[in-house]
Amino acid sequence: MSTLSNDVMLRPRFQIEISKRKEAVLKSFETCENPSFVIKRSEDHIFIKFDHKDHHFWSPQLHLEIDEIDHSNCKLFGVFGPNPTLWTFFMFLHFAVACIFIILSIWCYSSISLDKDYSIPLTLMIFTIICWFVLYFFGRLGKRKGTPQMNMLYQFMKDKLTVQSII
Repeated sequence: MSTLSNDVMLRPRFQIEISKRKEAVLKSFETCENPSFVIKRSEDHIFIKFDHKDHHFWSPQLHLEIDEIDHSNCKLFGVFGPNPTLWTFFMFLHFAVACIFIILSIWCYSSISLDKDYSIPLTLMIFTIICWFVLYFFGRLGKRKGTPQMNMLYQFMKDKLTVQSII
């Protein structure tokens, strides 16, 4: 089993080959009684999130997909990610800032071409660039605040697979 690296990745991913049946691995996560985590199963997918008391704005979640290799082996694919609502909100903000920047650049270019004052659109373009940097640093802050919980999710998954493979 590989460990998580300290590389900066947007959504860290990993793969693990397990010498157990796919259904046994899925059942081991499904029957887990850990009050710190909320575990949901949808077909071959397991979603592990933190309980409401341990959940904060930047809390990550772990998405596991278990694929059958043969009758007695399976492969686990894992992806860490932010709350889907938070992820969608951040992508919307980036898209909105990009659209505003494009509109302002057209306005600035038109003003320059028509020999009009272009200080307002240029100032607003600089402001949108500052907004992009602010979004970037908020994302980095969120990743830093979510890393300890990401390691807790990974350790929980490893412990669950180890206990499951002994049985």
